[in-house]
Amino acid sequence: MVPSFASSVVRRTLIQVQTTFEEGGSAVPTPTKLVCALAIIRNPWFGRGYVDNLRPEIHEIAPDLGRLLTGMILKETGDALEGCGKASVVGMGGEQEHGQGLTHTLHFGNQFREAVGMKSYLAFANTRGGAGTPLIIPLMHKDDAGQRSHYQTIHTVVPDAPAADEIIIAIGASVGGHPNHRIGNRYDDLREMGRDVDNPAGV
Repeated sequence: MVPSFASSVVRRTLIQVQTTFEEGGSAVPTPTKLVCALAIIRNPWFGRGYVDNLRPEIHEIAPDLGRLLTGMILKETGDALEGCGKASVVGMGGEQEHGQGLTHTLHFGNQFREAVGMKSYLAFANTRGGAGTPLIIPLMHKDDAGQRSHYQTIHTVVPDAPAADEIIIAIGASVGGHPNHRIGNRYDDLREMGRDVDNPAGV
């Protein structure tokens, strides 16, 4: 069921699922999955000039938007979700700060975090552009930011969005890590270099 707020804010939602069975000429023992949920919304600050305080609209829109996208993701992944990330693309009639306002607030991100029991932070990418601007969603493991196996990027595009008065808001997720991952993780490097997790540069 579409939340009541959507009819006045959301133009369209999209879900994209990518399943990988082979990578680098070798079969993937357990096929991996990348999922992204997108909402194309009207920019609530469009046409208003410079708005000093963005928080009223953030509080009004972000929680419902987070719940909507989280529900879309979990419908595809269920409890198997391992990697997480978020992104936005603001149309040319808005500011990059508008997308950041709606995605960086805990009123948005915690809808996802709490639903999946996430311990690490949500990797993010925010940009501004016209219709067809690439949407990049970086991912990391939901519980362990040092697991390079889950450093992945979802790369997609919506040909007719964002319009000048729109923002694309997205959440990304993975089931499994990068196909045929074999570069080790951050902790291997730290052990080899004699460095501490809390001070990896040794300064």
